[in-house]
Amino acid sequence: MPKLVRLYIQSIAIGFGLACGFVVALVALDVAGLRGLILGSEMGAVAAAMMIVFNGIIFAGAQFAYAVMGMAERSDTLRGGRRQGRALVPVRVPVVAKARVGQPRSRR
Repeated sequence: MPKLVRLYIQSIAIGFGLACGFVVALVALDVAGLRGLILGSEMGAVAAAMMIVFNGIIFAGAQFAYAVMGMAERSDTLRGGRRQGRALVPVRVPVVAKARVGQPRSRR
């Protein structure tokens, strides 16, 4: 199995595991009255399953993105960004101010 596919499957497993824990915590802590809604309804199991699936999709995607971005090669040279390692040199720019003809000056 290719490494990227294995990484994706691991990310999905981690994401759905986190989603299960998240939904259990939401129900256990009764956030926004979810415990009463889920346990008091005959469709509560469907609601819990939907919360796990949708949160699992989000958490798995975030986990996979984190893993892929962590695979980037480290570089010691400055690339992009603000180039903080370089000295800034001030440059004088001459500005010529001209009065407008025909318009009175505004006083502040």
